[in-house]
Amino acid sequence: MAEKPSSFSIKNWSQDDQPREKLRDKGKTVLSDAELLAILIGSGSREESAVDLCKRILASVDNNLNALGKLSIKQLMSFKGIGEAKAISIVGALELGRRRRLEDAITLDKITSSKAVFDTMQPLLGELPHEEFWILYLNNSNKIIKKNQLSKGGITGTLVDVRIVLKNALEYGATSLILCHNHPSGTLKPSQADKDITQKLKHAAQSLDIKVLDHLIITEQAYFSFADEEIL
Repeated sequence: MAEKPSSFSIKNWSQDDQPREKLRDKGKTVLSDAELLAILIGSGSREESAVDLCKRILASVDNNLNALGKLSIKQLMSFKGIGEAKAISIVGALELGRRRRLEDAITLDKITSSKAVFDTMQPLLGELPHEEFWILYLNNSNKIIKKNQLSKGGITGTLVDVRIVLKNALEYGATSLILCHNHPSGTLKPSQADKDITQKLKHAAQSLDIKVLDHLIITEQAYFSFADEEIL
């Protein structure tokens, strides 16, 4: 049986089409997601190039990088041509990207809108499989003093202790609060429990001259703001 041609190798492509050389000569922004991923894995198999292999991996998650970031090493290794070392490289790179987003968000220390809250908290909450409730403590310039995880629960909900929220606010010298929690289901509609805890915290904070400025429900791609919807 004749040996399969080796033209699948990226080395046999025009230099303009080789991902590493393309990035070096034309810049990172001109590369597709598949080409950037191919640089990570370095090589494909005898049957397909690294780029084609990466296109196949991306197609399995509808070309969504957030979904790709959720794949485990074992899941990545189910693709022919992806061994443990390549799978670890992909997972490591995507985790580094997630942490970079988080660091960028940390520099946004002044809250000017609900979108600013989302940009700050989405890297922490957006991709979690369980629900978490966080409090942003702000000073009188709307700058973040502290971000605290108040509770961590199952997929159906979390427990919120109003006393701890207010105790922390006094310790930090906060003058206002923003409440945040995620909905792993992806729904943005607030539940009655979400509305109840918002009002409970709002009224309790008022007695200490502390304002609850907003409550955001955060999903992977979007958010719901109580303040924007005028139901705070």
